[in-house]
Amino acid sequence: MDWRKYITVDPAIMHGKACITGTRVQVTTILDNLAAGLTAEEIIASYPTVPLESIQATLLYAAELARESVAPLAR
Repeated sequence: MDWRKYITVDPAIMHGKACITGTRVQVTTILDNLAAGLTAEEIIASYPTVPLESIQATLLYAAELARESVAPLAR
């Protein structure tokens, strides 16, 4: 899956934050919901404009971002 088909960054939409294409739903909103334990179906119920494939795309996007930078771990 190419996450670029599902995620858009446009300075004119949500101040340039990464959003699900065709919506104003931020990728961070989807990731926060997944991290809180919600299922894809529960997220779609709350955000019916978000296609199921977009939820998988947010995980791929996050994984790619994590590979691009190194975050120091506190001890």
